[in-house]
Amino acid sequence: MTKLEDIEKAVASLAAEQLAEFRAWFAEFEADRFDADIERGARAGKLDGFAEQAVRDFREGRTKDI
Repeated sequence: MTKLEDIEKAVASLAAEQLAEFRAWFAEFEADRFDADIERGARAGKLDGFAEQAVRDFREGRTKDI
């Protein structure tokens, strides 16, 4: 049995309350990883083009109030 299969089996056997706790933990875990990925991309300059385009659009009046 693979590690993933072990995890799937363990999750499937959780009681409802434990599953809810796991779901909350996993959502936070995923959000933290996503934030870290964005931070790495920002530090590496991968978002610079998007930021520059947004500033250009704003300056040229190609934005809407929300």
